[in-house]
Amino acid sequence: MGAAAGRYGWAAVMPPLAAVVLAFTWGSKPGPLVASLVGVALIGAVVAGVHHAEVVAHRVGEPFGSLILAVAVTTIEVGLIVTLMASGSGETATLARDTVFAALMITLNGIVGISLLVAALRHHLAVFNAEGTGSALATVVALAGLTLVVPTFTVSEPGPVFSGSQLAFAAVASLALYASFVFTQTVRHRDFFLPVPTAPGATAPPANDLDEDGHADPPSDKETWTSFGLLVLALVTVVGLAKVESYPIEDAVGALGLPQATVGVVIALLVLLPESIAAVRAALRDRVQISLNLAYGSAIASIGLTIPAIAVASIWLEGDLALGLEPLQLTLLFLSAVVGVLTVVPGRAKPLNGAVHLVLMAAFLFLTAAP
Repeated sequence: MGAAAGRYGWAAVMPPLAAVVLAFTWGSKPGPLVASLVGVALIGAVVAGVHHAEVVAHRVGEPFGSLILAVAVTTIEVGLIVTLMASGSGETATLARDTVFAALMITLNGIVGISLLVAALRHHLAVFNAEGTGSALATVVALAGLTLVVPTFTVSEPGPVFSGSQLAFAAVASLALYASFVFTQTVRHRDFFLPVPTAPGATAPPANDLDEDGHADPPSDKETWTSFGLLVLALVTVVGLAKVESYPIEDAVGALGLPQATVGVVIALLVLLPESIAAVRAALRDRVQISLNLAYGSAIASIGLTIPAIAVASIWLEGDLALGLEPLQLTLLFLSAVVGVLTVVPGRAKPLNGAVHLVLMAAFLFLTAAP
């Protein structure tokens, strides 16, 4: 572990530390102080887990790298959702919907907006491949429509709820779209998702990037296996700590007088924090295509993998699974889709485009707290 700590720093220390916190708090309903400590450990385990997933993904290459990273992130998201639905004391029928919708808003507007704004301010224009990015956005819109919009209008079950057969169809369709996108991005048309040539004066690739692909070169076998072990430990501790934290999260939301949908926003922010940081770093290097790949790829994985997993989990979870969006959420999704299309089509963006997305993100956060 000493060598790993030297190589990864906090990322090597955090999963074992989080496991210790889990061991001492498992089965309890912690008070405010202990709940705060559990929350810090949970956030650290999430960020460390995704970091180690990225290390493993970089080593194995594409298309398996993207699959490992997406499955790791989705495992964290599903683990948080299922544990809260299974052990939470509040209304959890809409928790999966609220979490997935929050992930959509954060990726489509938050990550995309800050990436475009940072890149355009620093490099005059944010340049990317419209063909690849447009395909990713089309996949996001199709997934969101099938899983979050359609159940609002179905009539087989009362309310915004799929029937059993409808939920099964949505799960299979989500997996099919996700698999098609992964194949397109990593095998058939990989060049559409690579960064466009950097402009004169742009930041050079990292010094340890021998193949000049914009990333540090793959880690050694030893580093990869170390990261894999730490990744497994991080995933286990995240799910366990989420169960411990479920009551404090719902109590805090209730004490602040916030809507239940706020819980979904918290989960999505936790899961997408590492991708957000990575996207901004790529934008600063004038590699906006990487930022958009992270944003739209996270959105696709969030729906394409989470909805099928939740559909399977709903077999033993009690209560309905309400996936249909409410009118306010439908409006925000429609605006985000239209603005996204207008942003992607030209293949380049000005600071204004980033600002528009960030205003939509701010509207989502404000209206979630004050609907």
